[in-house]
Amino acid sequence: MRSVRVCLLIPQSGAAGLWAPSAEACGRLAVDEINRMSGILRRPVELRIINAGESGASAGQAARDAIEIHGAHGIVGMLPSFSRDSVASAAHGRVPFIYTPQFEGLSSTFDVMTTGETADELLAPAIQWLSESKHAQRYFLCGNDYIWPRSSLKIARALIARFGGTVTGEHYLPVGSHDFDEILDRIKATRSDVLVPLFLGLDCIAFNRAFCAADLSSRVLRFSTAIDETVVYGLETDETENLYAASSYFSSIRSRNNGAFLERYHTAFGDSPPPANAYGESCYEGIYSLAALIEQAGSLDALELTRFYGRSIQQRTARGDDARPVVGGRHPIYLARLDGYDFSIVARR
Repeated sequence: MRSVRVCLLIPQSGAAGLWAPSAEACGRLAVDEINRMSGILRRPVELRIINAGESGASAGQAARDAIEIHGAHGIVGMLPSFSRDSVASAAHGRVPFIYTPQFEGLSSTFDVMTTGETADELLAPAIQWLSESKHAQRYFLCGNDYIWPRSSLKIARALIARFGGTVTGEHYLPVGSHDFDEILDRIKATRSDVLVPLFLGLDCIAFNRAFCAADLSSRVLRFSTAIDETVVYGLETDETENLYAASSYFSSIRSRNNGAFLERYHTAFGDSPPPANAYGESCYEGIYSLAALIEQAGSLDALELTRFYGRSIQQRTARGDDARPVVGGRHPIYLARLDGYDFSIVARR
């Protein structure tokens, strides 16, 4: 029987490459489960994991290869925003493209079907909580120099003003640059209450190490949407002091959906798999989303599938409370405090 070929497109090197092991594990788990449940359109699902590389150009070429060489029927992409439009261009009108990670909330084309949280969804409840619970007033913003950090922190600026705060400074660095001296000097000089750093993957680890080495962690609260279990395991326990994060998924969330997901995840991969995290789990969601859209449409046609985005029901999820959510639906946002390597939930919105 002819299989349905799904491409999972992920960076396997560079700043975002640290999520590749968990993304691959979650993708394989989703496909194994779907195949045990009769596949897609009663056809077996074949998963091909393809390296997106470290640039938009490499991701676009990888997407073209997936379609033209490997015969992919659909692409699930967990990659930085600077690669999204290149993949969308390659996939346009040919195969459906599911984009899974959190993102700034912008897309240049209607046929990119997103499943992750937007910057506004993540930042608004967190900045409100920081203002009300921590009486935060002075915020310093920094991150990598591309669309996700810049657009997200533009949203953060407006939210900070709405809740009565002030932005004391803003600074960006190219992906892969680890010269943080000027940023750290500016944070010290501005006497900020809160730092909002949006660095990608390995850059996030390097920045947080430098921040703590500069003896700032006890004086300046850090809040980020870019911190997850994989990033935290790259830090020492004392480097997570005074650190908060927001996401729709943490492995520590106690819910029926997450408990069942983690049980299946550890059954499949043992006691020490790649740490479950929002970026990896998004690949699990993405494959289930693609399967739901194809089933609902009764077709592999890319344009036909877009009609059912926001109307089709996923068979499984690890996020939220609904056991069978709508593809592209919204999930609760959690704010967590780091206790060593543990994410302790302090608020849900």
